Amino acid sequence: MWDPRELQHRVKEVGADLRSVPYFMRKRGVLCLRLGPVDFRAANALKQELLARGGDAVVHGGAIAGTVDRTRVILMGTPGQLHSLQEKLAHMPYFGLEEVRSGLKAALDNLDISNWEVPLPGGRVLSLGRITKVMGIINLTPDSFFPGSRHQGPDGALETAERMLSQGAHVLDLGAESTRPGSDPVSPEEELTRMLPPLRAIRREFPEAVISVDTYRSATARACAAEGADMVNDISGLSFDPEMARTVADSGCALVLMHIKGRPKDMQQNPTYRDLLGEISDFFERQMDLAERGGIPRDRIILDPGIGFGKTYQHNLEILRQLEAFSTHGRPILIGASRKSTVGIATDSKDPEDRLEGTLAITSLCAMRGIALVRVHDVEENVKTIKMIEAVKEAGL
Repeated sequence: MWDPRELQHRVKEVGADLRSVPYFMRKRGVLCLRLGPVDFRAANALKQELLARGGDAVVHGGAIAGTVDRTRVILMGTPGQLHSLQEKLAHMPYFGLEEVRSGLKAALDNLDISNWEVPLPGGRVLSLGRITKVMGIINLTPDSFFPGSRHQGPDGALETAERMLSQGAHVLDLGAESTRPGSDPVSPEEELTRMLPPLRAIRREFPEAVISVDTYRSATARACAAEGADMVNDISGLSFDPEMARTVADSGCALVLMHIKGRPKDMQQNPTYRDLLGEISDFFERQMDLAERGGIPRDRIILDPGIGFGKTYQHNLEILRQLEAFSTHGRPILIGASRKSTVGIATDSKDPEDRLEGTLAITSLCAMRGIALVRVHDVEENVKTIKMIEAVKEAGL
């Protein structure tokens, strides 16, 4: 499906009036949106209304006969057909269709968002959208799963930061506790001991760099914000520390809100889902609501579905295959799959040292799908990969 920029180019190429672009946008391809469960009568009404518009809806086999009370629904239609549906639902205030209309309208509005200006402390912004940007990983731990990413002390971290920035990193992500599967947490004091000196050194030498801190502890986030951190990358999505939302709100930092099932120690012990994408999306909505109640506006939030955090190999592949599923939230998406076990399984590479090519394949996929950020160990190689994908996407425009 053409993105807005390419459609505008093609309309101009034909010689049509550019004011027609918004109308053609609604006809550019079929969307599949999942709902539910909803009242079976609502499901039947949705199917009937979409069929009348040239679309369709997938419902439970017992919905027509009324042998089930509720059913999940897949709405299938062009953006124009779905917009027409949500307008008609305004005149159908029964069977719970008011709630369906509200959710459908929000999803359709969010699908039109492809660029973001994420506010940072001090009046700065991180511009995301169109071209995938790179977050470079700086591990301040002795036990990260990828030995090549381990950096001890401020000198090593500073050297790595300088190299990554020169190679094109847009964000530096500092982490002082390994969250690999089966790992034990470090003490809050040890986390700060590892984190603060490198953070101070990088902020001093690179005052314009965007610095993220990978932590789920509010005390660590507060101390790092005081030392110049711009972003908090919380693997728990605000679910481990009840003070984190207020801390991030008060700091003015941006927030990466990640989905996780369980904790690093036990998250890979047979993780199961009834509806993987739906459960992650529900988590995002709940936690963004929590963030807003804590004082964090949505324009400061980036979403990460959490590759490898409480997911099996097949779960991770499903997320990567259906990245567009999260675009209905209207927020930029971050994918962190660099050298992880999913890459190792797919490419038969047991050693993380041998997983660069697989990582670059995922980065290519993300760049083609318009993912805002990729979190990686190897900045130069990933930046070059994105440049190649962008060259292809730009060809003929």
